[in-house]
Amino acid sequence: MNNPFQEQLLKAGLVSKQQVQKAQHDKKKQKKQLNNKKTTPVDAAKLEAQQAAEAKARRDRELNQQKQEQARKKAISAEIDQLIINNRIERDDSCELAYNFEHQKKVKRIYINEDMKQRIINGKLGIARIEGRYELVPLAIAEKIQQRNDKRIVLFSDEEQIADENDPYADYKIPDDLVW
Repeated sequence: MNNPFQEQLLKAGLVSKQQVQKAQHDKKKQKKQLNNKKTTPVDAAKLEAQQAAEAKARRDRELNQQKQEQARKKAISAEIDQLIINNRIERDDSCELAYNFEHQKKVKRIYINEDMKQRIINGKLGIARIEGRYELVPLAIAEKIQQRNDKRIVLFSDEEQIADENDPYADYKIPDDLVW
């Protein structure tokens, strides 16, 4: 026994050997619990650091995906611009006829000639937007552009558009050759 006070109590007969052993056992148990408590905060700190690292890695992956998506959209936009520039139908001074059309719920205007107007109405040409202006492109190119980004193209088809049942003007069809 290392504790002289316990030895004195044992010699005096105030405590038994079992009581001394039990006290030592309890003391060791308390010491062990104290050590576990000391290591637990360290483990908690490690756990918090690991969670923070995982959160940062997840955030980095999300940012990387966003950057890749932006790069992909930019590449598609550049590809569409190239398609329009390489395949646009040239309009010259003879294009004096103003052709109005709807694009993204707004009425837009492009100057064309009578032949171009008929080809647009028949669905042989599409109207593509590039850098805020509109250009005429052949139907095949217009369909390629529409596959990549349908907001940059206006196509007119020969098919009748489905009329809304509640439309009060359903009986009044607007002719394609109407000039505003």
